[in-house]
Amino acid sequence: MSLYPKMIVDALATVTYAGTKKNLVESEMLADTPVVAAPQNDGEPWQVKVVLLFPRETDPFLKSTVKAAEAAIRYHCATALGGSPAEVPLEVAIETEFKSKPRPEVEKLLPGVKNIIAVSSGKGGVGKSTVAANLAIALARLGYSVGLLDTDIFGPSVPKMFNVEDARPYAVKVDGRDLIEPIEQYGVKLLSIGFFVSPTTATLWRGGMATSALKQLIADADWGELDYFILDTPPGTSDIHLTLLQTLAITGAVIVSTPQQVALADARKGIDMYRNEKVNVPILGLVENMAWFTPAELPNNRYYIFGREGCKQLAEEMKLPLLAQIPLVQGICDSGDKGQPVATKVDTMTGQAFLNLAQAVVTVVNRRNKEMPKTKIVKVEK
Repeated sequence: MSLYPKMIVDALATVTYAGTKKNLVESEMLADTPVVAAPQNDGEPWQVKVVLLFPRETDPFLKSTVKAAEAAIRYHCATALGGSPAEVPLEVAIETEFKSKPRPEVEKLLPGVKNIIAVSSGKGGVGKSTVAANLAIALARLGYSVGLLDTDIFGPSVPKMFNVEDARPYAVKVDGRDLIEPIEQYGVKLLSIGFFVSPTTATLWRGGMATSALKQLIADADWGELDYFILDTPPGTSDIHLTLLQTLAITGAVIVSTPQQVALADARKGIDMYRNEKVNVPILGLVENMAWFTPAELPNNRYYIFGREGCKQLAEEMKLPLLAQIPLVQGICDSGDKGQPVATKVDTMTGQAFLNLAQAVVTVVNRRNKEMPKTKIVKVEK
């Protein structure tokens, strides 16, 4: 009895690849015709070489698929030679190749991005996502190339705020890699886990799944050339923040808070996280959101319903710039709900406020880059 390449192909046709739910042949995972070499002398083994083509180097089914393929080859070859896998001398070599190039090392991610700005808050409900969205749009209106990543895996809000809830990013081939193409709206490149999950279904993921998804949105997306990459971070301090710090060299953080003492107490924690000696991300400044309430019918009136200038006082205490005081105006909420952030309307009071914020951010970033070294990525301690 002899072995032929067709026998090896038939054996691989019995192995299902979990990524496609089809067998290896149907999934077009054979990179070339299998090589079969007969023994030259008695007692020497038959030799079989197969090259399998996987979508990417980080394929979660790679090891199990290779193991199953080897077992199938051994069984079919032994049967053809009239023995059992344990009795028939056979050497099986399975090599792997990849359709997509591997993800670059962390230090080489996003080579075209000049500045990475984390918009953070210690507490939820202070309008951090509203500030991040309007800041991104305002920077784009100033003529800069801008990307906005919604890093809140469990509570994404960017798709709704930008009126692109029905958008679905598609893959593009860039330098041999399959990358996600960000959605573009109002001159800003956008990505959010909200584009990939149902807006009415809770995301019940463990921390590892969430951080893995976040890394994909960063490293496996075609962000291209950006002057500013805005990170809309979740409230508090969590695995998501640590993943960002271990993945990106963040230029600086903008801390958002309302004037009330409860929010300011949490803002201090956010500042402390970035100032930690192991993190060492510069604080670019503070934004006091909902600084006062101005009703539409009384545009010249100010009502300090959350306290007065609490964030300004915190900035002075910590010797940080107060980048902006954003009033609480019904139009900001309405515009966000309609998917048309107020920064798209520079002729309004609030639109001008966010344009001023963007100009302030540009100023402090330029100063930071001139006076301070580049931020280093936080290393994982093993």
